[in-house]
Amino acid sequence: MLENINSPKDIKSLSIDELEVLCSEIRNYMIDSVSKTGGHLASNLGVVELTVALHKVFNSPNDQIVFDVGHQCYTHKILTGRKDSFSTLRQEDGISGFTRRCESEHDIFSSGHSSTSISSAIGLAKAKALKGDKGKVIAVIGDGALTGGLAYEALNNSGNENSNLIVILNDNDMSISKNVGSVARNLTTIRTSPKYFRFKSKMSRVLAKLPLIGTKLTTFFTVINQKLRKRIYKNTFFEDLGFRYYGPIDGHDLDALIDALNVAKEHNHSVLLHINTVKGKGYEFAEQNPSKFHGIGKFDINTGEPISASKNFSSVFGDSLIHLADNDFRFCAVTAAMASGTGLSEFAEKYPKRFFDVGIAEQHAVTFSAGLARNGLLPVFAVYSTFLQRSYDQLIHDIAMQNLKVIFAIDRAGFVGEDGESHQGLFDTAYLMSVPNLTVFAPTYYDELSSMFYQAAYKEKNAVAIRYPRGSEGEKPEGYQYNKENYNVFGDKKSAKNVIITYSREFCECYKAYEKLIEEHKENVCLIKLNRIKPIDETVIEHLKNAKKIVFAEEGIKNGGVGECFASLLEEKQVKAEFVHIAVDGFVKQASVSSQIKKYHLDCDSIVEEVLK
Repeated sequence: MLENINSPKDIKSLSIDELEVLCSEIRNYMIDSVSKTGGHLASNLGVVELTVALHKVFNSPNDQIVFDVGHQCYTHKILTGRKDSFSTLRQEDGISGFTRRCESEHDIFSSGHSSTSISSAIGLAKAKALKGDKGKVIAVIGDGALTGGLAYEALNNSGNENSNLIVILNDNDMSISKNVGSVARNLTTIRTSPKYFRFKSKMSRVLAKLPLIGTKLTTFFTVINQKLRKRIYKNTFFEDLGFRYYGPIDGHDLDALIDALNVAKEHNHSVLLHINTVKGKGYEFAEQNPSKFHGIGKFDINTGEPISASKNFSSVFGDSLIHLADNDFRFCAVTAAMASGTGLSEFAEKYPKRFFDVGIAEQHAVTFSAGLARNGLLPVFAVYSTFLQRSYDQLIHDIAMQNLKVIFAIDRAGFVGEDGESHQGLFDTAYLMSVPNLTVFAPTYYDELSSMFYQAAYKEKNAVAIRYPRGSEGEKPEGYQYNKENYNVFGDKKSAKNVIITYSREFCECYKAYEKLIEEHKENVCLIKLNRIKPIDETVIEHLKNAKKIVFAEEGIKNGGVGECFASLLEEKQVKAEFVHIAVDGFVKQASVSSQIKKYHLDCDSIVEEVLK
């Protein structure tokens, strides 16, 4: 069945039985492909029927489908002309693991971060209405994304006037409302029947034509209808916001889904469909452990086990935090729905009362941490670099301005590889450099990470950020040990005319370049490794007095980054050496980390070439 599907038009004439076969084939195809490329598997397996039903009922791209986060769009990609390129998912020059406008006219809104779908859908729907364009706008949002504040801001702003807006709540874990029971389920079945909807519409038109009493009767029945629904469903939240609520609906029952979507399509009000799905549906290992398969690298289909090393910076951070918490009751951990991804699972098991998962709400997480700190605890907020961007205001206003001691464990700093533009951890250095009362450490190796956490906890008075890369540590110079200084110097600083300066993972490439310059090119070169990147220790300038050329290499955004701050310091101290800044300019697409390092001239050979110019 799948071989003949090249666009959404190809499924329009298929029967329910044929669509069920198609769903099974899509699952098998997806599992096989993702096992080789890695990706977000569990969430995608859960929405196969829903996505097929959406493209069966609606006419994309005239009807615009917006996927929240975009990490559950794999079936959508397969149905919209990207089936043959699906094996390139998350690979360099391949298709993205998220929705991307540049990829297809069916990808309405590029995404990667949570809780944005309803806001963008309201804007899309309003623009359609103002321009007189036909077609619906459908926002597909998960219950996890509904924990984000932006989703509630959007719901509050939706209202009755967006008659071309449909919100689909994909509920695969938490309970959004009370158990509605058999009466509510049967009522939902009746209300989402096309025959019932057509009958109801016809009766409304007949009543409207009755002189004198028609309008009063319509109002009376509408009020009675609303009160009955409130009694039966026991949850009026969405209805009170102006939505026509239908649900819960079995998200794996194609008949029920198609009926419900057809009814929503005919409505002249904002509609919310509450869909129940099983995360990881159809693959036993993913159903049993959906968190593990939420975002997974390459894995063995037969065992479900990942094909990668278990030790990484995230796990080292988790172990370090447990060690500190064992000896100090003040330590507590905060996460925004990323306990597993940030290495906090074991901490959560050992210290459940000191572990706080606030949901996908990074802004709240930071201010919540500020409250913990204000009353004497030592909160550690573990967060991916790309997601910390969402709480910049809270970092300034609620932490730094009040001089509160919160430790930020910034995971996935620098290049992250296959997750693409929305997930690269390249911007935190630029915005953190501007925040007063904040110290920033940048470890290169596991032992540095552990030591810097101790420093952050007991040697620093203010808030501290420790940023570290994704994955495993790189090659360490023989005999190197972290000396707990703000920087390390390699080579003869007095006679060297060329100086390389760097920090974090990029040190590994720079050290290889340093050795190559000395051994192969007989260059007298000095290498400086920054361990604390904010504030920059100004004594480092003493090692640059004889330098003719300074090459600053950083795995971060160029504008406002550490290199630019360093250049400003050189100007202030009147250092006259030529300054070359190698960093990232622009958004970075998916590729392996090694390929990204090479593309942006941060690899060993590029550093050597720059020094020798």
